[in-house]
Amino acid sequence: MAENKIIKSKFFFEEEEIEQLAEVSERKYRPWPNNDKLKVVGKGITRLDGYDKVSGSATYAFDVILPRMTFAKTLRCPHPHARIKSIDTSKAEKIKGVLGIITYLNAPKIKWYGNSFLFDPHLRYEGDEVACVAAVSEAIAEQALKAIKVEYELLPFVVDARKALKKDAPKLHKEGNVVRGKPSKYNRGDLQNGLKEADVVIEQTFNTQVEIHNPTEPHGSVVNWNGDHLTIWDSTQGVFRVRSQVAAALGLPESNVRVIKKYMGGGFGSKLEAGKYTVMAALLAKTIGRPVRIALDRREMNLAVGNRPDSFQTLKGAVTKDGRLTALYLKSIGSAGAYPAGTGCAWPLRSMYDCPNVSVEEYGVYINAGRARAFRAPGHVQGFFALEQLIDMLAEKVNMDPLEFRLQNYAHEEPNWHIPYTSKLLKQAYLVGAKSIGWEQRNKVAGSQSGPIKTGIGMSSQIWWGGGGPPAYANLKLNRDGSVQIIAGSQDLGTGTYTILAQVASEVLDIPVEKIEVILGDTDTAPYCGSSGGSTTAASVTPAVRDAAEQMMDKLYSAAMAQFDLPKNKIKYAKGKFSTVEPKPRVLTIGQLARKMGERVLETVGRREANPKGYAINSFGAQFAEVAVDTNTGKIKVQKIVAAYDIGRVLNRLTIDNQIHGGIIQGLGFALFEDRILDRNTGKMLNANFHDYKVPTIKDTPEIEIHIVSETDNRLSNTGVKGVGEPAMIPTPAAVANAVYNAIGKRITSLPLTPDKILMALQS
Repeated sequence: MAENKIIKSKFFFEEEEIEQLAEVSERKYRPWPNNDKLKVVGKGITRLDGYDKVSGSATYAFDVILPRMTFAKTLRCPHPHARIKSIDTSKAEKIKGVLGIITYLNAPKIKWYGNSFLFDPHLRYEGDEVACVAAVSEAIAEQALKAIKVEYELLPFVVDARKALKKDAPKLHKEGNVVRGKPSKYNRGDLQNGLKEADVVIEQTFNTQVEIHNPTEPHGSVVNWNGDHLTIWDSTQGVFRVRSQVAAALGLPESNVRVIKKYMGGGFGSKLEAGKYTVMAALLAKTIGRPVRIALDRREMNLAVGNRPDSFQTLKGAVTKDGRLTALYLKSIGSAGAYPAGTGCAWPLRSMYDCPNVSVEEYGVYINAGRARAFRAPGHVQGFFALEQLIDMLAEKVNMDPLEFRLQNYAHEEPNWHIPYTSKLLKQAYLVGAKSIGWEQRNKVAGSQSGPIKTGIGMSSQIWWGGGGPPAYANLKLNRDGSVQIIAGSQDLGTGTYTILAQVASEVLDIPVEKIEVILGDTDTAPYCGSSGGSTTAASVTPAVRDAAEQMMDKLYSAAMAQFDLPKNKIKYAKGKFSTVEPKPRVLTIGQLARKMGERVLETVGRREANPKGYAINSFGAQFAEVAVDTNTGKIKVQKIVAAYDIGRVLNRLTIDNQIHGGIIQGLGFALFEDRILDRNTGKMLNANFHDYKVPTIKDTPEIEIHIVSETDNRLSNTGVKGVGEPAMIPTPAAVANAVYNAIGKRITSLPLTPDKILMALQS
């Protein structure tokens, strides 16, 4: 039987089901025992790249310096909706040090975002690209931008998705303001029958705001041509995706484009696709015959490279008096921005609970603002904010404890496809989290405490995919000195990928992690791995690394058997050494064995195996929040978050705790502070900077307690890993909102939960 075969692979990446052919491993490996029986995997090993980052020696895209390198800056539209009547770059071209300028007049007609061009005289939002300048310094490039004269025809604009749906609203595109021209719909069962069967029906509206990604490292690229070959150093979550998108835009074979990324300072989904800025820099570099660096400033980051779309959700829930869900309904409206983007938030409602009758209607709507992009658990954070509050409301109506209500409607199989899960330990997460937070101490009557400071406890469930899948490959090279290299086309976003891949190889090869070098993020030297997003990296790539390491052990055992002229059961292996006792004691290190094989490098190629058929792959979790609300000022202080998760095997306890802490803090930002504010009269963003766009600081961080209730998911893969990056953020805003209600007895259905909303609710 062949050890590899090609299959049609399907798995969820962000909100999309990915389907593609993949070569997978068919080798079967003995499942690892629980982490307490393993030597390296699961242990809290310090990040291998930690020193580089804290010492400043880590090389980011911004740090790349090439001979004769030039600098590019972008002129962006100052209006929410306009058409260019004329553009004059002659004065800018005469500035000493300006080397090239491209606009829609001289740039190739490159299609972008489905229905626009790289440069389009029809400008649809503040920040849309008008021109790009290359100069010998950034200061000169910025001076040139100011010298470009543009005459705009101002057009009517709309920055509210609900208003954009009205018949008299300004149209952003010929087909109208609804993405794809129609809503997305889903139905199972019979909604009307489900409503009739219920004893209680609740309808409630919720809305969430636009959130900006704002990673620490801004977007940027350095590009350089060598003949007709293009090299790009990019801050990206997907080197192979950037390669394919840039190659397609420029009409190049993919073999002529190389993308490199060693380190990056966060992305949260905003860096999952190639940026216009990369293509503009490549065009300028080709024109002037010199390398170009382009780096966006913080204002550009807020305007032009993505956001979590807002949502306006109408939910309806129906339940019997004994607490059984009979129907759920959702109508949602989300702002796609000026160009096509996903805005859905229905997956939580569709998949969290056992409900036979579900109906969904979702509208993605064009408005004159920056385009939405995937943002850490796209759709789920918004969807759970609404769903989990509705669940609490239904529980209260039938006099049930919210946790008891969730257990009553627990989905034992996947509700959309009626198939079992590879693993599901959500019930354990509920119970562990509830005990840790002191769930029995929550207010039995919301808002019943006396005094100005009221405390409350709330919770939220969580479901996500995160199982990853093929294709994902890893090369493993054993050198003659016994050191090892792992080479994969994946990316480390700051989450610890370098470290966990080394841990997996170390576990199999039984050599120190320090002897293993991990090389990531280079399309010319590494085998293909998918983009790093959707909590799929660890789940997709670590099984390929284990496969490569296990193959290497097979090769080394074969070599040892030949060298010692003994069967395998007469040879022992430990800590990088093969040894025999009979007929006489002999020892060979793996490096010595490699040298005896006459090869300078011994290599294997590992492949991710296929996902199991007939199973749903999901991660699960719950968060419990304890808050204190000052009813005089409306200020909310989150005092404690307890997070309990079923995410398969933990590869590194330090990095997974880092991930969960980061997700919770980001979730607190969405719950309490962050909000893109657009002036309805001018269409401009009023807080496109870190001074006015509020994000959490260490002073806002509560006590965080983390429980992992899972040991592994052996049905899923040979490492049993599911991702945790998205799950860490998903339930936080909903848990905080439910805790606030438990504290003050007033339900806030709009994010962020700012003091003015608290005071208005209390006064009402």
